[in-house]
Amino acid sequence: MSTRATHDDPDSAMSAEDGRASLKRFAWLSIAAALVTIALKVVAYLLTGSVGLLSDAVESLVNLVGAAMALAMLTVAARPADDDHAYGHGKAEYFSSGVEGTLILIAAISIAVAAVERLVHPRPLEQVGIGLGVSAAASGVNLVVARILLQAARRHHSVTLEANAQHLMTDVWTSAGVIVGVSAVALTGWLRLDPVVALMVAANIVWAGVKIVRESALGLMDTALPTHEREAVQAAVARHCCDGVEYHALRTRQSGARRFVSLHVLVPGDWTVHRGHHLLEQIEADIRQVVPYVTVLTHLESLDDPSSWDDLTLDRRK
Repeated sequence: MSTRATHDDPDSAMSAEDGRASLKRFAWLSIAAALVTIALKVVAYLLTGSVGLLSDAVESLVNLVGAAMALAMLTVAARPADDDHAYGHGKAEYFSSGVEGTLILIAAISIAVAAVERLVHPRPLEQVGIGLGVSAAASGVNLVVARILLQAARRHHSVTLEANAQHLMTDVWTSAGVIVGVSAVALTGWLRLDPVVALMVAANIVWAGVKIVRESALGLMDTALPTHEREAVQAAVARHCCDGVEYHALRTRQSGARRFVSLHVLVPGDWTVHRGHHLLEQIEADIRQVVPYVTVLTHLESLDDPSSWDDLTLDRRK
């Protein structure tokens, strides 16, 4: 029996690592957007006195902290594998998205507290038109940056950028809700509409925060690849299952953008090492064609050896 690990082609791997390192510029873009939107939303709050707009500004402050965390973790994740981290540093991205999700939940609590206080003690709003215009401009900045980050996240399979982009999109929808609420107050004169909308904003933020924290936890727990990627791997391997060739113990996991696939390939006992090696090369190449950023570990076994069937479980007992 033989065990063999493979990685992407060196040139393509180098290109991928260069692309990952360049993701830091998107984190800087997010930081710049957060600073601009914080300034705009604070101005909007000072002009109107709206707690809804204040809640919007608080969430943008969380965006700033999250973007700074994203920059730090993308810097760590871009480091190449070393003796202490043989599988790379990709999992650092999950810490960033987890922290951002937690900060979102903290922001939601602070927004709810401020909204309840204003619900009990309502205050009239001032200069609503100017304040809403400033808030709308801030939302436009977030929308543009969120779209840019989402495209980069999907292109480079970055959980950090995706979490940051989703947070910004939540901010956009939150701002839209606040604008509607403040406009309703101006039209109806019912002051409690403002804190009611702020409470709805807080609920929306909680949902986004829980989702991001959950996805981060799943990544840290070595969750298997998404169903469509597992099916693609199975299809790639199945093409070689003929003339007595079988496989089992197929396992997958994800670490940031990097994917890991391992499997045991069983061949007739009279095959030569050269023939078995050639088959593994073909299987690994086909897997790399259907799954991005993948490291493949294959294990060649003999169909005629009973011990080949002793390792179907995760931990071999015999």
